[in-house]
Amino acid sequence: MRLFRLAKILSIASRYGLDEMILEHEPSGRLAALSRAFHFWRRFDTPSAVRLRQALESLGPIFVKFGQVLSTRRDLLRTDIADELAKLQDRVPPFSSELVLRQIETAYGRPASEVFAEFDATPVASASIAQVHFARLRPEDGGHEVAVKVLRPEMHDVIANDLALLDTLASLLEKVWSDGKRLKPREVVGEFAKYLYDELDLMREAANCSQLRRNFSGSTLLQVPEVYWDQCTTTVMVMERMRGIPISQTEALVAAGVDLPALSRAGVEIFFTQVFRDGFFHADMHPGNIFIATDPAHHGSYIALDFGIVGTLTDNDKNYLAQNFLAFFQRDYKRVATAHIEAGWAPPDTRADEFEAAIRAVCEPIFDRPLHEISFGRVLLRLFQTSRRFNVEIQPQLVMLQKTLLNIEGLGRQLDPNLDLWKTAKPFLERWMSEQLGRRAFHRGVQQEAPYWARTLPQLPRLVYQALAQPKAPDLAPLLAELARTQRQQRRLLGVIALLLAALLASQYL
Repeated sequence: MRLFRLAKILSIASRYGLDEMILEHEPSGRLAALSRAFHFWRRFDTPSAVRLRQALESLGPIFVKFGQVLSTRRDLLRTDIADELAKLQDRVPPFSSELVLRQIETAYGRPASEVFAEFDATPVASASIAQVHFARLRPEDGGHEVAVKVLRPEMHDVIANDLALLDTLASLLEKVWSDGKRLKPREVVGEFAKYLYDELDLMREAANCSQLRRNFSGSTLLQVPEVYWDQCTTTVMVMERMRGIPISQTEALVAAGVDLPALSRAGVEIFFTQVFRDGFFHADMHPGNIFIATDPAHHGSYIALDFGIVGTLTDNDKNYLAQNFLAFFQRDYKRVATAHIEAGWAPPDTRADEFEAAIRAVCEPIFDRPLHEISFGRVLLRLFQTSRRFNVEIQPQLVMLQKTLLNIEGLGRQLDPNLDLWKTAKPFLERWMSEQLGRRAFHRGVQQEAPYWARTLPQLPRLVYQALAQPKAPDLAPLLAELARTQRQQRRLLGVIALLLAALLASQYL
C-alpha cells in the first residue's frame, strides 16, 4: 500500500515538475541538470507556484490540507507560493451513508435509530477529516435538533501512511535543497501532524467548542453551539444545530436587514476579544465556518462553526502582540525591535539598532496610505519576514494568529471596504495594556497574592523559632538584628496589605 502510494506521489511530482522545483535549489546543480536531461520533453507554461498547488490537489485530501497549513507559514515561503497555496479548497466527496451508519454504530454500540429520533443520512458538509449530518435527539435526551459530525472511516491509517511519506520527502528535501535546513521541512511536517491528529479527536474539538461558548456566554456578538456531551465520542461529535446565512452571501445578508459595516466591526471586536481577553481564539475563521444569525433574538450576531483548530496565547504572547501593534502605529520601531529581543525570540546578541533599521525600511512606506488601507495581517507578516533575517524563530501560535487575522481582516473589508481596523482594535490594545501595567493590574496582583500572604504571615514566628532553635548557632547577634529588621518590614507590609484590602473592598461597593 505504501509503495503504491509512493509511486503515485512520484508520478504526480514528475507530471507537474516538482522535482525541478526542488532540485534547482540543490547546491551543486548537477541533480537539476540530470533531471532536465531525463525529462527533456517536458515544457511548463504555468508558474511553479501554480503547479505546486495543482500537484497537491491531485494527491488528495491530506496533501490539500497540508498545503493549506503550509500556506500559513509565510515566514518560510515565497509570497507567490503562499498566495497560491491559500487558494486550496478542501472540497471532498462525501463517504457513503452505509459507512456513516456503520461509524455511528461502532461509536455507540447501537444503531443510529436508537441514538437519534431522526437522522438525515445525506451530509450537509463534507471535508477531508469528517462530514456533518443533521439529526434530532430522542425525546428522553431532550429532542433537540442537532448537527452530527462523523469522522471518516480508517482515517488514522490513511493519515499515518501519508504523514510517513511526507516525513520521508521532507528528509530528502533537507538534503538536496540549499534552503532545506533553514526552512526545516521536517519540523513543518511535524507541526502539521500535531494539528491533524488533534482534529482526529472529536472530543477535543467538542472541548474547544465548549470553551469558546463559555468565553462568550451572554455575548450579543457571537453564538457558539451547545455540545451534547452524552452523545459525543472520539469519532462522533453532537452539537446544537445553528441556523443562519453564510457570511460570504452578502446580498442575502443585506436582504435580511443586516448592517454590513456594523457586522465588520463586530468581527474585529470578536477577534480581539478572543486574543487579548481570553488568549483562546478560533483559528479557522474562513467564510465556510461563519454564519450570521437572522432570527429576531440574535439578529446580526456571528455564529462560529468547526472548532478543530484553535490557538492559545500566553501573557507573554499577548504582551508581545500589544507592544508591537501599539509601537508600530506610533512609529516607534525601536520598541518593535526591543520587544522581539525581550521576548527571547531574537538571539540575545542581536543589535537592536540594526533590527530597528530593517523594520523601519519595511514599515515606514505603509504610512503613506490612510489607516483604513493598512492591513494588520500584512503588517504582522512583514514583521515576521524581517525577523527571519535576524534568526528570529516565530512561534507557531503567532503564525496561526497572523493567518486568522488575515481571514478576519479580509472578511471585514468585504463587508465594509472602509473598515478602519486600527480604530476598532486600538481600544482593546490600550485596555489590555492598562490591565497589564496600570492600576487594574496592581489591584489584580494584590487580590491574587493576598491568599498567599494570609497563609505565609502567621507562619513567620514558628519559622523564626525553628531558626533560633538550630544547634550550634555560632553568633545570634546578626540573626537577632535580621529578625528585628524583618519584623519591622512585616509590620509595615501588614499595614500596606490592610490598606490595599480595604481599598479593594471599598471599590467593590462604590
